[in-house]
Amino acid sequence: MLDPDLADAARHLLLTCRISSAQDPLRYRAVLRGRRELTDFFRTELGWDLHIHDVSGVVRLHKRRDDVPGDRGPRLQRRTGRGDLAPAQVLVLAALVCEQLWRRPRISLRELLQSVAQVCAAEAGTGRLPPFRIVATDGVSKREAQAAREDIVDAIKLLQADGEISVDADLDRAVTDDNAEVFITADRDSLANKFASLSPTLLSLSTRPIEAHVAALTAVSLPDAEPDAVLQRQAGVEGRRLTALRRVVDDPAADPGDDPNPVGYLATSTGRERALNIASSLGLVTTVRRDWWEIVDPTGTASDADFPQGRKTERQAALALLSHLPFHGADEINTDEILTLFDEIRQDMPRWAAGYAERLPALVRAAAAELVTAGLLRQAGDCRWRILPGVHLWRVRVRQGQTGREGRHRAASEDNARAGEQEEP
Repeated sequence: MLDPDLADAARHLLLTCRISSAQDPLRYRAVLRGRRELTDFFRTELGWDLHIHDVSGVVRLHKRRDDVPGDRGPRLQRRTGRGDLAPAQVLVLAALVCEQLWRRPRISLRELLQSVAQVCAAEAGTGRLPPFRIVATDGVSKREAQAAREDIVDAIKLLQADGEISVDADLDRAVTDDNAEVFITADRDSLANKFASLSPTLLSLSTRPIEAHVAALTAVSLPDAEPDAVLQRQAGVEGRRLTALRRVVDDPAADPGDDPNPVGYLATSTGRERALNIASSLGLVTTVRRDWWEIVDPTGTASDADFPQGRKTERQAALALLSHLPFHGADEINTDEILTLFDEIRQDMPRWAAGYAERLPALVRAAAAELVTAGLLRQAGDCRWRILPGVHLWRVRVRQGQTGREGRHRAASEDNARAGEQEEP
């Protein structure tokens, strides 16, 4: 078992992969006190490297997953709250910004824009880099030029939020004001510590198919980056163990049936005991069925997912759908079936989801997306979702001003849909 302070720091690292002495001194000191124990824990149990950079005062957890979750990654910084996942264009620009800052640790935004535009112009014809045109000229509209500036500002904000760089002025103003003076400063040691993968050049990514890039980038050494070696590593006992345990500590749910072997690692007594011990060491709570694992962090430190909390209509619709899924009677559900469910609810409560009255399909997609994020549905097509066994671990109840009539469709109300309770079936 990890010390409680170390467990708290470890959960924080699972979410952010980074602890800074300047921004989080208490957790940073806890890691320094237990650096050997925490480093050994991540390396032995999960195959992840924990690096403590004393000079820059930063702790980094370098996660390596062959099955990278599609709903994870940096999110765009927005004043109104949690933004969408950063698109590929922004992530590419973030890498190019790091490259320019490595050469010039202090640079103005105007010079950075010009440098990145020149690099993209030189490579855009080959398809290796996206076009990045920041000046409205012949063939480039004013809107396109402003969109390019918005993308690079988003990239800079991601690096700023990660603590890699500092900015001395308002970046949002720089999007519309060409004369705004903004200077960006970076530390070379911090930039060098940001990336855990081997060099893309050494890995020969340009000669590999795109679907093989993740396996190559997550390899721990050059020989292991060969496609045959990667497949052998994933299918071996150690590879299966790491895949299963990483899902338990990193995902809201784990499916023992995902293992290619007839008996999955989590279905064995050894695998189950080891996974439960790791989760317990981190302070996570697991609910285990033979066909499903549900993982919850009561502290809310290890994940930014807050399902089922919140009163917004989309969350209420997700809870209404969740109350129906255990009784659906099929392995999949489609858009039309969910629309029928919501129509039934609105017949009982016409004022519920009034803002979506003319666009219920949008509410269907939003509700399904909430359950996909919670590990209760899995996308099976454009309009179809596979129902996962985790739905049987939930019971949804509604509290209103007065008691309503019984019925499994009364899982959402115009007032609130407060309770999503996790129970053993």
